[in-house]
Amino acid sequence: MASNTRHDGRQDHEFRTLNISYDGLARVDGSARFGFGDTSALASISGPIEVRLVAEQASQATFEVLLRPLSNVPATEAKALGATIRSALAPSLILTKNPRTLVQLVVQSLSSKGDGTQREALTAAMINASTLALLNAGSVPMRGVVCAIPVGRCTAGDRETRLFVDPGETEISEIQGGGCFAFVFGDKLGWGDGDVECVWTNWKSTSGTFDENELSRARELALKAARAVYAEIKRGVKTMGAVPFKFNEKRVKEDVKKGLEAELKTEEGSNDEKMEIS
Repeated sequence: MASNTRHDGRQDHEFRTLNISYDGLARVDGSARFGFGDTSALASISGPIEVRLVAEQASQATFEVLLRPLSNVPATEAKALGATIRSALAPSLILTKNPRTLVQLVVQSLSSKGDGTQREALTAAMINASTLALLNAGSVPMRGVVCAIPVGRCTAGDRETRLFVDPGETEISEIQGGGCFAFVFGDKLGWGDGDVECVWTNWKSTSGTFDENELSRARELALKAARAVYAEIKRGVKTMGAVPFKFNEKRVKEDVKKGLEAELKTEEGSNDEKMEIS
């Protein structure tokens, strides 16, 4: 991976084809499917509904996440991943509006590629599918929309570490660490920086040392891709339940490019201000 183009022809900031659909599952308030290529997940939301007395909270709704693997029964790893998804989504939900109730999220893996580096892509797909299910239900007040992006890292000799979003199968053997980033996008929420906040990450490196600059680079790369995912989610919501959502690869590439240009302008502005101050 010495060139800027990856094995499958993508650039470092490009993810695989998005798959978004609203499945309309029975006996739930909302459901949706999301995938990066063939790495996909299905999520459903029920609630607010009656909660068990032992789990009842007087000041807010109880938010429960149940994860179902593609095969077998949920084990310790599935429960840990369920807790991860809950941590990523909780900042976007307003649970105080429905105290003494239950909001139950069920996430189903639809991909067998959940091992090694592909686990990060599956985690991101699950978080995004959960966001879509919440939007489809419309029964839980939300502060913003959470979008997640997987990022991989690799090194080649003494060269600078290379980072790229959504690693594919052909890149697994070259990956050396990486992680997933989840961002919440809102409108005039008072968070600053364009109303975007990184609410969760599990970034890790196999080098054995923590590199703050590398983490910052990975987060910025993930944010640029997450903006494009957010744009597609907004477009899909407008036609929710009316017509099937159609992924437009050219449009997404343009969104990513706009995000890159916006970031460059922001950096140039910041540098100018620093020069004036000094």
